[in-house]
Amino acid sequence: MAKLVVLKFGDGSFDQGFTVTLQIGEESDRPATEITGKLPPSPEMPLYYHRWQSSYLQLGNRYRLDADKIQVTNVSITQDCHNMSHILRARFNSWLQAEEFRPLREKWLEKLLATDEIRVILQSENNQLQRLPWHLWDLLERYPKAEIALASPTYDRVLKLRNPNPVVNILAIVGNSQGIDTQADQALLQECPNADVSFIVEPQRQELTDHLWGKNWDILFFAGHSSSQGHDGCGRIYLNKTDSLSISELKYALKQAIERGLQLAIFNSCDGLGLARELADLHIPQIIVMREPVPDQVAKEFLKYFLAGFANGKSLYQAVRQARERLQGIEDQFPCATWLPIICQNPAQIPLTWQELIRTQQPDIPSSSLFRKPGLPVALLSSLAITALVCGIKFLGMLQNIELQAYDQMMRSRPDEGTDHRLLVVTIDDTDLANQRRNHESLKGTSLSEISLNKLLVKLQQYQPLAIGLDIYRDFPAEQPDLISRLQETDNLIGVCKGSDITASTKGIEPPPEIPPERLGFSDFVHDPDGVVRRHLLYMNQETASLCSAAYALSSQLAFRYLSSLGMQPKFTSQNNLQLDQTVFGRLSTRAGGYQGIDANGGQVLLNYRSSKNIAEQVSLTQLLSNPINPGAIKNRIVLIGVVAKGDFPDYWATPYGTRLDEQMPGVLVHAHMVSQILSAVLDGRPLMQVWSPWVEVMWIWSWSVVGGVLAWQWRLLPRLSLGVGITFGVLYLLCLSLLIWGFWVPFVPAALSLVATVGVTSRFNKQ
Repeated sequence: MAKLVVLKFGDGSFDQGFTVTLQIGEESDRPATEITGKLPPSPEMPLYYHRWQSSYLQLGNRYRLDADKIQVTNVSITQDCHNMSHILRARFNSWLQAEEFRPLREKWLEKLLATDEIRVILQSENNQLQRLPWHLWDLLERYPKAEIALASPTYDRVLKLRNPNPVVNILAIVGNSQGIDTQADQALLQECPNADVSFIVEPQRQELTDHLWGKNWDILFFAGHSSSQGHDGCGRIYLNKTDSLSISELKYALKQAIERGLQLAIFNSCDGLGLARELADLHIPQIIVMREPVPDQVAKEFLKYFLAGFANGKSLYQAVRQARERLQGIEDQFPCATWLPIICQNPAQIPLTWQELIRTQQPDIPSSSLFRKPGLPVALLSSLAITALVCGIKFLGMLQNIELQAYDQMMRSRPDEGTDHRLLVVTIDDTDLANQRRNHESLKGTSLSEISLNKLLVKLQQYQPLAIGLDIYRDFPAEQPDLISRLQETDNLIGVCKGSDITASTKGIEPPPEIPPERLGFSDFVHDPDGVVRRHLLYMNQETASLCSAAYALSSQLAFRYLSSLGMQPKFTSQNNLQLDQTVFGRLSTRAGGYQGIDANGGQVLLNYRSSKNIAEQVSLTQLLSNPINPGAIKNRIVLIGVVAKGDFPDYWATPYGTRLDEQMPGVLVHAHMVSQILSAVLDGRPLMQVWSPWVEVMWIWSWSVVGGVLAWQWRLLPRLSLGVGITFGVLYLLCLSLLIWGFWVPFVPAALSLVATVGVTSRFNKQ
């Protein structure tokens, strides 16, 4: 993005010094940086400029001054002019390297890169300060895409209420041409692409004012003789051999032209700073003038190079800099030619490109006229094409990975819901394993010995939990009689087994022999291709060869027992969906929202993880067995027993909360999230995750594509468009996050992609 740098010179003089304020920011935005410094007194600086100016004027080239003042001399003082220019340049840069000015210089170097495109505006009322060769500032020369302009400290923005032109309208005034060749200027203007040039040659005053009033002009061009006269440097142009005018004598006509959209005035004539000062009082956006008398050949060459750059896509400032620097090729004949062109800028206006002069002449159009701007059909057609493309890619599954990543990010961004007070998790960590081995308890390939399991069940039953879920595989018979009978007789104990896995060519894991089938639940998780568990398998039809015959998941069995104590029994709807009280757990479609699910011969829903750091209160095996227990922590709760150790028996899964090994979640906690989802949906009204139908998703994606097209259609300037897209992108994300909190997973990535793509396509068409 282009940068805007403003140097504001406050009260002061060369005898007293100047206070200087430096502002740096993005184009079309408020300054991000501001710092104040000072330039010390330099009373000799105007004297150095006057000496250079005198040597320059003595060159006697064919200047576009008042025809009576043209002089031709055979005395060559070219070397003297070069010498004085070198002295002035050295003294000028030495002054700008003063210690008081150093903080501004260092801030400039800190904030701006050599690759930045920079508009530098110098605001000052001091005429002598404006005349100094600021383009030779050593700091400015470090930046190849920077150009400086002069500005008045007082300015205003003109509201333009005109319709855009189909071409660039140029009013070209050819004034008194005695002693100079203006035919070349006319030929160059006629070659401009997409331009309608109206020439008036040596006009009378009334003819000129009639033209200024008669049409919506984009550019005003003058070629001929001009000068800045008097103590106040009043600018004057010479219309013909007898008539001349000051800007004040054209005030009303020029003011009308500016209000109707005049963007740029080019005075390819001599000594134009006086003209620029008077035009600045009328708040014209940009003016290009020559700071000193300009040789005829220099004026023609500058116009040629400037029009070639500006009309072919370069910004105004870059076109001026390129044209000015190309004048160096003729400085052997015309010394200091590169010093002459200068931009005078209204700081309230942003320079438009040649293409924008054609299409965007009304940044301040009343709302009632907004839909007169061309390009809306292009925006709508672009939105339809982009939507079709994005939806095709989406439903082929090509956006699934990045969409799942966005889904996981939103899951992590939800507000904390707190722990589920209906659950208690008994964890078996590495310390618990070590303690069992230290007590010579046999683990027999599992994480919980028969001795510890028996003690744990005895202690838990004392406090009357509603259900106990043993998330530990025991595919072998118990040896201790006490444990055998306890496993058989503990009616609220649910054991686990694992169903067969075709992908791994296994028949699963058998359940504990002592626990009857009606008290078994499978522990199977369904993970996505990236290994992340995002789905909750509630029930399934086990394969005939499976070692596990459990029809319901561990989480379902535990939730059923809790809800049955409240008089709620599971049943199935006519669509074969599980129903608990008034809550229906609809099956997740295999292609819901383009989400490549696997039905798994059973019922699965999206797992709406509880957004909290701890799903439930946790206590380790050792703590529970060795310390007194608060009865309220167990009574009427669901207790899950599982492994969190990362040593011998790791049971960790990738979830939306983390996929790296150190971020994965223990299986027992995943089961806890599943149990909590069922209970919260039935008892608390917490929403289950849902997705929209494909057609609703298409309309959603298309709506954001339309928004992108409208943004690009309405805002043609890149800074404003970038800001609008950024804000809209943020609104889209927050809306998707809010819907996710309410239980709707809507496509974020496809909508964002269609938004950005439509902005890009529409903007490209707008520039053609």
